[in-house]
Amino acid sequence: MAPLRFSANLSWLFPELPGLPARLRAAGSSGFEAVEVAWPYAEPPEALARAAREAGLRLALINTPPGDQEKGEMGLGAVPGRQAAFREGLEQAVRYAKALGCPRIHLMAGRVPQGADRIAVKAEMEIVFLENLRHAAGVLAEEDLVGLLEPINTRITDPQYFLDTPQQAAAILQKVGRPNLQLQMDIFHWQIMDGNLTGNIQEFLPIVGHVQVAQVPGRGEPSSPGELNFPYLFQLLEDEGYKGFVGCEYQPRGDTVEGLSWLRSYWDRRGHPEVASEGLHTTHMPPDSE
Repeated sequence: MAPLRFSANLSWLFPELPGLPARLRAAGSSGFEAVEVAWPYAEPPEALARAAREAGLRLALINTPPGDQEKGEMGLGAVPGRQAAFREGLEQAVRYAKALGCPRIHLMAGRVPQGADRIAVKAEMEIVFLENLRHAAGVLAEEDLVGLLEPINTRITDPQYFLDTPQQAAAILQKVGRPNLQLQMDIFHWQIMDGNLTGNIQEFLPIVGHVQVAQVPGRGEPSSPGELNFPYLFQLLEDEGYKGFVGCEYQPRGDTVEGLSWLRSYWDRRGHPEVASEGLHTTHMPPDSE
């Protein structure tokens, strides 16, 4: 069984460093082979691509733009009346993904509109989401990109988020029926909403395109105190044959590099994937190695 591959989420890690270029350098120096960024849109894509190359990193994941955050928006995929804005944001995300060589885009569903009742608007929001996802699947297929759906827990993190369980996301993916749309599994959110991680991982992993990790409930490093046994979960992912990246989307409790002791221990035990058996760095691997 091959060891897992980890990506540094630069929207969370290295908060002591200003700007993405500095965080890219820090991630490369820390041994990561890949990074992910929620919203890279404040930086020119060409500059980010150059900084990533210089750091020896590949981009694993970006998100579609959140919309108008001052108005409380956090994604637009399922938001009625915002279809045009979602498609504009998708075009921007695709431009960045192409420039960065990033194969995956998280298609953010968004929040139930303020003042609306979740149950009352659920059917309408799902119709909007399905329409937008079918459009997105076509756009992404033209560029050989994958779109991801991420359930976000509504118990702690975002009570108004539309998509909040893997069951809901999987049902929507089945209705859309496009092979280049997959599930994004953030173990932090899945544990909070449903638990049963062994069963859910085994059930849904065949349609998972990306994994993210953080301890529950504090959202710290996997080695921080909490509910989750990450050595067990990492072994489960290996046993089930997961080949994608595991994104480190957590809030460091102190210095980011010191807090990566859990990852260095994993690499010591399972081997660092940076150098393959032929002695080649993974950034030289062909795109289909993703």
